[in-house]
Amino acid sequence: MKTAAVLFVVAIAGCASAAPAAVNAARALPAKALIGYLHASFANGAGYIPLANVSDDWDVINLSFGEPTSPTDGNIQFTLCPATECPNVESEAAFIAAVDAKKAKGKLVQLSIGGQNGQVQLTTTTARDKFVSSVSAIIDKFHLTGVDIDFEGHSLSLDATDVDFENPTTAVIVNLISALKSLKSKYGAGFTLTMAPETFFVQLGVTYYGPGPWGGQDPRAGAFIPVIHALRDSLTLLHVQDYNSGSIPDLNGNWASMGGSDFHVQMTDIVLNGFTVANNNGKKFPPLNPAQVAFGVPSAQFAGNGYVDPTAVQAAVNCLTKKTSCASYSPKAGPYPGLRGVMTWSINWDEYNGGAFRKAMRPFLNSL
Repeated sequence: MKTAAVLFVVAIAGCASAAPAAVNAARALPAKALIGYLHASFANGAGYIPLANVSDDWDVINLSFGEPTSPTDGNIQFTLCPATECPNVESEAAFIAAVDAKKAKGKLVQLSIGGQNGQVQLTTTTARDKFVSSVSAIIDKFHLTGVDIDFEGHSLSLDATDVDFENPTTAVIVNLISALKSLKSKYGAGFTLTMAPETFFVQLGVTYYGPGPWGGQDPRAGAFIPVIHALRDSLTLLHVQDYNSGSIPDLNGNWASMGGSDFHVQMTDIVLNGFTVANNNGKKFPPLNPAQVAFGVPSAQFAGNGYVDPTAVQAAVNCLTKKTSCASYSPKAGPYPGLRGVMTWSINWDEYNGGAFRKAMRPFLNSL
């Protein structure tokens, strides 16, 4: 999730406690969900939208962004957009009332942590514990349903000796897993957890994982894989950002590029089919439940690199769920009729574009 496009290139050489009132009992997403990011702490050129004005077409609203006071302190902060930047920003009381109203309609309203500028590196257990306490304070204050982990840039990377995704040893990985398990334990079944990694941190792991045996690869390659795997039983949704991406090998070993429906099918098939992780002694990342999986697209041409028309997004969904409307790539397993839906960056950019994305996607998803 970004305000500008970013491309990465690999250099090859106990019991849960009772849930606080802020988090309600477990919720059921609709069979096909529309997920969007709301610029809540900044305008980003697209304009500010008060939460109460966000269309009910959206099933999941990720508030962007919670950011740390410094990359390694774990102290996550979230404030509404300053009035100097967003003259139409609502009061905190009105915002909280809007959160409650959305939840009453069955919507998920979460804190998205990270983004392009919010580097989060939980290098110590002290930072881990501060992360848990500061995120909990935000959840409780704003009555949120859970968190979305949108760690980008240099937030996650793997140590040279960390080669087994089932048993990670890198501090930033281990501490993040521990922190998210603590939040889940604190809030119980009602706590929602979603993740929005970039393709570099997930699908690239089919071919490259960490620094590699000779230490010449980018240590961030595939670094989200151990986090997803460790939390798969607690994960509400994984929606990888299929945008601002370099080329990524698909399950056939062909390099896939943005620009059509194929890329979304190729990238999503990787996590739905499962894959052998590179440099990992042949260990396979097991498939995720399709009900936990969506894929991410830009809502408009100016929202991010890799934009395709909603008809191409719909074709990708049809290919994944029915094996119809496929272009040159067809899912290796599948079809996956339980695929949960589509995520987009962002709600604001979509409304800036007249709401074209949601107006196309909502009835389409309802028809499936």
